[in-house]
Amino acid sequence: MNMVQAINSTLDQRMAGDDRIVILGEDVGRDGGVFRVTDGLQAKYGPERVIDTPLAELGIVGMAIGMALEGLRPVPEIQFQDFIYTAFDQIVNQMAKIRYRTGGANSVPLVLRTPVGGGIKGGLYHSQSGESYFVHTAGLTVVSPSNPYDAKGLLNSSLDLDDPVIFLEPKRLYRSQKVEVPEEEFRVPLGKAGVLNTGDDVSIITYGSMVPTVMATVKGGNINADVIDLRTLWPLDIETIISSVKKTGRVVIVHEAPRTLGLGAEVSALIAERAIEYLYAPIVRVTGPDTPFPYRLEDIYLPNERRILAAIKRVMEFR
Repeated sequence: MNMVQAINSTLDQRMAGDDRIVILGEDVGRDGGVFRVTDGLQAKYGPERVIDTPLAELGIVGMAIGMALEGLRPVPEIQFQDFIYTAFDQIVNQMAKIRYRTGGANSVPLVLRTPVGGGIKGGLYHSQSGESYFVHTAGLTVVSPSNPYDAKGLLNSSLDLDDPVIFLEPKRLYRSQKVEVPEEEFRVPLGKAGVLNTGDDVSIITYGSMVPTVMATVKGGNINADVIDLRTLWPLDIETIISSVKKTGRVVIVHEAPRTLGLGAEVSALIAERAIEYLYAPIVRVTGPDTPFPYRLEDIYLPNERRILAAIKRVMEFR
């Protein structure tokens, strides 16, 4: 399966087994979503369970919160993550805080899906990576798969959770790869990173869309590296990160989101707090710049193999 097929398969299986699961969003029904992730689900489950909404993200999220509070398990889709900010009040002040506000009496079992990042020539309003906003918000679990297998397993685990999840789907990975994905239900645990390559020289920490780029760099350059795919951006698997850092003593962090206050900054701080005495070189980040996402210069904005190799060289040659 590719990632679109893996997510569609998961939603189909879970909707078949649990009539509390409802999908809602712009064009998710008749058209199957702008990326066709929900294709065929309205025809199978009807317009009361796969709901085409108006162009109103605040309403989509607000309605989903109400559904969750009344016993449903909604899966709202925001068509592009860039459009999510009009629903920010509902996400940050309602969805994330209801369990705390009610002393645990109420919960919001909701998985908010949205395509994230660049790589499709979408320009500044269709290419943003805003994961740090959600990681910063207490009460949210934030997930970003890098391959079809993890997409299915992480989505199943997210749908099991009785609290809200932000499920970020790197849009340029939707159809870029096919891997073996079991037809039956399975879980990839939340809060547990994947170690995709093992080595002793450097720890490369990444997630989402950058994972294939990092792996191509490591394989092509014959780099002796630990490659850690965070998978769950919050809660972070800090134990796996620190274990790797203590082994290698050198760290490169790669993500396409902007550098300042990006997730790499938090990972760097956690490493400095817990394992600075093991470091042989400064931590180096390879990220998007602190600018709006460009249209014509997309290939310059996104981290690439050349920039990652330069970062690895810097930490390896530091004296």
